[in-house]
Amino acid sequence: MTSMSFTDAVHTCLTAKYATFTGRARRAEYWWYSVLYVIATLVIVGTSLAIEVPLLNLLLLPFIVPMLTVSVRRLHDTGKSGRRMLIALIPVAGPVIYLVAMTVDGTPGANQYGPSPKAVAHPVG
Repeated sequence: MTSMSFTDAVHTCLTAKYATFTGRARRAEYWWYSVLYVIATLVIVGTSLAIEVPLLNLLLLPFIVPMLTVSVRRLHDTGKSGRRMLIALIPVAGPVIYLVAMTVDGTPGANQYGPSPKAVAHPVG
């Protein structure tokens, strides 16, 4: 088992598993991609303060799809359905519960969503 680097996580999320809702994702894959997502959001918002919100969402779209997919795969790694993401919509407590779910270690070995990503070699780009 090797650790997943920032580059590996970004490559996996933006190319190899861009729109893949099946399977599992390691914590490192989720958190490293989250770092990229926050940076991309700050850059796009910071450089386009005069842009309307719908256009801003359009600029962020290439980053939103993989954020959703890696979140679902991360929940799968803990043995939970991707629908659990909807818990974040509950005011105040929902986002906290969601973030805690993203920090929990994955189910060891295979679960109903596939083999453990820690046991499977990740693509190196």
